[in-house]
Order: sequence, then structure tokens, then C-alpha cells
Amino acid sequence: MDVAAKVRAGRSRIADLHQVGSFKALFPHGNSQALHVVTLNTAGGVTGGDRFYLSARAEAQAHMVLTTQAAERIYRAQPGEIGQVRTRLSVAAGARLDWVPQETILFDHAALDRRLEADVAPDGRLLAVEPLILGRAAMGEAVDSGHFTDRWRIRRGDELIFADNLRLSGPIQSVMAATAVGGGARAMASLLLVAPDADLYLDRLRAALGAAGGASLIRPGVLYARCLAADGFILRRHIIPAIQALSGADIPKTWTL
Repeated sequence: MDVAAKVRAGRSRIADLHQVGSFKALFPHGNSQALHVVTLNTAGGVTGGDRFYLSARAEAQAHMVLTTQAAERIYRAQPGEIGQVRTRLSVAAGARLDWVPQETILFDHAALDRRLEADVAPDGRLLAVEPLILGRAAMGEAVDSGHFTDRWRIRRGDELIFADNLRLSGPIQSVMAATAVGGGARAMASLLLVAPDADLYLDRLRAALGAAGGASLIRPGVLYARCLAADGFILRRHIIPAIQALSGADIPKTWTL
């Protein structure tokens, strides 16, 4: 899928859209000046061998808010098969892009390789959030075996300003139980804000996360946090206020449906 936003008549509108297969985009109506895009995987989930690609561009002065209709489910994969999810974001001069998908739920014996890449103009603004749940505790699920990799690469101009690699493989539940890794957490989220005034949001982000996460201004204009929780419900109690604090707006309505 490829989607782009541009400013027309004072509002952000669709500039380009290409979609194929089970990956679709919805555009809910509203009074916001931003273009709201809701992605939907009509296949119902991702398993080994699946490939999903999303490219989103906020052109000059435009504002795009990207979210998902529901949590993405990563199902059991056959041995040797790994699903792939690739997200490519671009933020032009004076533009803003909020990438705030709902949770990715990893099931037992799932295998996923996920990558997020973004190019942000020096005066652009990017908010990126990725929540992850390791089996639904309320359903008695556990991820006794699985494979998950997540790689982020963010550039401002021609400079690489943020890189993060996460890899969980094998007995994931046992790995997360280690004090130095997850302390028994079954849900986590990564939050990144790239903006000229990112330093102004550090205190409010820490207040929203509380003891569940840590936030740091890792360099001028780059604010990063990771949050851990016992389950998805508790995770939402922390990251929804965090997203609101960083975006200055209400959470997308699909999060509350």
C-alpha cells in the first residue's frame, strides 16, 4: 500500500493511493484538519510467508494520522517461514505524520520480521508508536516458542538519527521473565517523537508512563521511550495518555471501538 497526503484548501487531503491484496485503507470523515487513514488487513492476520508493505508520505505542510482498525494478529507459522511487515514513512518540510497503530499480538509459534524506516525533514514532525502483546493473558495464551524481530531506522535529512533492534526468539515467555529483559512483562510498546521541540515533551511523557516505562531525550529533537506491562489492558492505560501527550490530540477513535 502507498498513501500520501497533501494540503488543499487548508486541509490535508489524499494526494495518492495505491492498494492491492488484503491490505486496505479507510478514510473516516471528521472535522480534523489532518488526513486520518485507517489500515485494514482483510486477511485477518499475518502468518509465515505473508508480506505486507506500507509506504506513507506527508507532503509539505500536510498532517497525516495513520492507525489500524484493530490489533494485528501474528499467527502460528510453519517451520522456516517468517512473515514480513515493512513500513516506510516520509515527512516533508513543515509536515507531520503520526504512526499510531493498535497492538500487534504475537501468538504461540508465530514468526515475524518487522521493519520501520522513516525520513523526516529537519522541520518535520514524526510520532511513531508500536505496541506489542505476547499472547492474551485473559485468554490464557502464552508464547512458549516464537520468533520476532523489529528494526527501526530513522533519518533526518541525510543523517541517521535513531536506530533500534529488538529480537525475541525461542521460548519468548521465558526470555521475558528474566529481570534484565522484561521482568515478566507480557506487553510492551516503543514510542518515538522526532520534532524540533521534542525536549518540551519529556516531562509530560514521563508523567504519562509513570513507573511502567522510561523516556529519554537521546539527542536534540529525538525523544524515545519504552513501556512494559503485565498485559495489554495495563499497557493501554499508560500508552494512551502518552500518545495524547505527544500528539496533543485525542487517540484515534478506532482505539476505543
